[in-house]
Amino acid sequence: MQRSRAHTALFHKTLLAGTIAVISAGAAAQEQQQEQAADGKTVEEVVVTGIRGALQQSLDVKRDATSIVDAISSEDIGKFPDKNVADSLQRVPGVSVDRIWGEGRDIFVRGTDSTLNRTLMNGQNVASAYWWANDNPSRGFNYSILASELVSALEVYKSPEARHDEGSIGGMVNVRTRNPLDLDPMTVNFSTEGTYSELPDQWDPQISGLLSWKNNTETFGVLASFNSQQRTMRRDGLEVFPTNDLYNVTDQNGNVTENVYVPWGGGSAIFQQDRQRDTANITVQFRPSDRWDLAMNYVASDMEMDNSNQNYLFVAGGYKIPNGDVVTNPVFIPTSDGNQALVGGVIENRNSIGVADEPIVRDSFVESEVLDFAADYDGDGWQLHLQAGNTNAKGGSTKDRNYWFEGNAAEDLNFDKNTNEFSFPGVDPLDGSALHLNAANLRDWVRIMEDEETYFQADANIDVELGFITAIKTGLKLRDHTIENNRQNGSVDVNNPDIAEQVAALNAITLADVSSGPSPVLHGEGATSGSLTRYAFLDAGLAQQKVDSILDAGVMTYAKDQRAYYKINEEITAAYAQAEFESGQLHGNFGVRLVETDQTSHAYIDGERGAVGRSYREALPSVNVIYDLSEEIILRAAASRAMARPTFQNLSSNIVINATSGTATAGNPMLDPIFADQFEIGAEWYFNDASLLAATYFNKDLSTFVFQDTQVENIDGQNINVTRPYNADKGADIQGIELQVQHDFGSGFGALANYTWTDAKVPVNEDGTRLELPGNSRDQFNASAYYEDDAISLRLSYNLRSESYGGLTSGSQLVTDQYDQWDATANWMVNDNVDIFLTAVNLTNEIIYMRTADGIPVGFYENGARFSLGARLSY
Repeated sequence: MQRSRAHTALFHKTLLAGTIAVISAGAAAQEQQQEQAADGKTVEEVVVTGIRGALQQSLDVKRDATSIVDAISSEDIGKFPDKNVADSLQRVPGVSVDRIWGEGRDIFVRGTDSTLNRTLMNGQNVASAYWWANDNPSRGFNYSILASELVSALEVYKSPEARHDEGSIGGMVNVRTRNPLDLDPMTVNFSTEGTYSELPDQWDPQISGLLSWKNNTETFGVLASFNSQQRTMRRDGLEVFPTNDLYNVTDQNGNVTENVYVPWGGGSAIFQQDRQRDTANITVQFRPSDRWDLAMNYVASDMEMDNSNQNYLFVAGGYKIPNGDVVTNPVFIPTSDGNQALVGGVIENRNSIGVADEPIVRDSFVESEVLDFAADYDGDGWQLHLQAGNTNAKGGSTKDRNYWFEGNAAEDLNFDKNTNEFSFPGVDPLDGSALHLNAANLRDWVRIMEDEETYFQADANIDVELGFITAIKTGLKLRDHTIENNRQNGSVDVNNPDIAEQVAALNAITLADVSSGPSPVLHGEGATSGSLTRYAFLDAGLAQQKVDSILDAGVMTYAKDQRAYYKINEEITAAYAQAEFESGQLHGNFGVRLVETDQTSHAYIDGERGAVGRSYREALPSVNVIYDLSEEIILRAAASRAMARPTFQNLSSNIVINATSGTATAGNPMLDPIFADQFEIGAEWYFNDASLLAATYFNKDLSTFVFQDTQVENIDGQNINVTRPYNADKGADIQGIELQVQHDFGSGFGALANYTWTDAKVPVNEDGTRLELPGNSRDQFNASAYYEDDAISLRLSYNLRSESYGGLTSGSQLVTDQYDQWDATANWMVNDNVDIFLTAVNLTNEIIYMRTADGIPVGFYENGARFSLGARLSY
């Protein structure tokens, strides 16, 4: 996707025109109302719901729930500066967000990894896909495809009920979309805004709108909404690529240190993305009588992304140490498994590759859609719910072209957990002529990932009088889910004599030939004095002229990558029975969900396409008990057995070899599901309409968890370090406390805060390794303060997540350091119909620091602050 300047200019004109239209329409609406009042006509009352009202709506959902639930209303989402649903969910107690790309994409609930938490839309799965070649699908949800404007409410169920879909251990998120018969006879919402991103120094437009209508008898309604967002993104990264390869390191005196982890390499990177996201929703609702309610809902999201990633690299373990290069004054640190890691010294130049530049240019996309039909019948003392639909997604890259420039050089390295410094004695990174293209390392990956699910469910609720049991709920659900990954690899056969002339021409190209000047100054917040912050920068246009013109003339050939292929199908049948009970001030529910899973994993194994199948059946009981101590104080307790299936990528039997590092990743189709026996108890005090004080203790006993480990495997006669998922020998014990406080102080002032403490204990494995639970953060804290009157509303929000953990590498576990962020939003109500708003995200430009637990730096990522100015029309 290459958008022209005229296209961009059109968007900016649309933004300006839209803003003017909003203000003009609002003024016209106000004038019309005044004229109607003057004529003595009835003026329909316009109710404006503010922050306080939105918070009260959320508390009403929590208070009336039959399990342990937290919620966010659509009004409250609009008062945050959030641009997608994940960013809104981070405000919920116990929920944290991965911000590695600058905005929320994956969520973590109550100390559990994002793969152990499901997100549904109106009670059903939403297929999702990813664009990046190294991004693998999970059972989580790609929140970046879902605009916050689409949402009516967000509900986070932390204690399951038998009627809920299985698959979540931390919590299940249900995204509710809007229905036209729940809105006014005619509802019009429109907003337009411009977003300024600090790092790329770029303004981008966004528009969204909603039109809803229903007839006078309120039996038929239609709703249509859309959101169109441009975003120019830049992320600066100082990176190190640790591996599990062990080397013998020789110093300048001939001393040899054995069994040393040497990072493959690392670099100074700049990622840039030009993104267009369009999301649309159409809902048709029909109530032919008081008994029937029929609805059809269609949602489509389409993202197109032009991406480029340039990384100026050192290649210590990739080229120099295996080539026998000597290290002058090496610096080692001990690792948790008893070995050492090289973190400093000068790797001398013995005419081996020591410096490289790796620009990658990608044209990527993600598409997702849902078509859902629902029917509800209200009989005399019984209710029936039927729902069926299909959801599918496709994503990947139509081009993922890697240009590789290299040169001979020594490497001067200096690393610690917060330092990434390297240089190349005798080589100036701003001099592109020092690096030449290597045709053997040119590649192009064309990857397509597809995800699809078809579902049907039937639920019945029967009112009964069986002692203290007041209702019986029962239901059946069928799901057929298939996910498939394909990739074509493009490469240059440098040994083919028919293209020897073209190969020679490619190898003669230097970085200077395709560079239009230096890169931007990088790492303004994450760099230290010796960090590389500028180098010769590849111009994609020049690369297309000088390199692609040769490659696309038949020099680069494509072949299916069998090791990247997998197809996984799951046929899931679930049935449940649940009883609702009430006795005085005590009420709740108990039940059991029975689930059968038939799983088939297809992949190429030793060059032949094969399949590995397995089936398993589980019973998942649950009970939720609520005691109304008074009108203001509610006590809750819950106990259940929950199940989460392994991620699709983890279940694949394929092997993918990294063309750059020579290592491999693979799946494991025989992974066991994760089970959790869990309970929780809590108290909620609703001491005012928009005020709450609550505390909940929770405990989860996990049967196992999945972690990534690297072991040497023989593939096609070559010993390769292969990273696979494995079930931990034993599970983990998670316990924690959630605290919530929310209060309206009067005179327009209010505040809310929540804190979650999570303690996860993981036993020592049989091989002696000890892991922290992947995805867990010990501390999570959110706070917001607001002021609101008839004209303005102001809100300042703070979010903190303590360090979290990932897989194993170089003798210890990956760690993401504590991260906190400030956001703010301000609204000016021009009149009853028009708001002008200003938002700020990541005000202090916080840095994401990733390292190993032993102190090897992995990635320091800077996304910059973002600011938005816009206007909303509501009529």
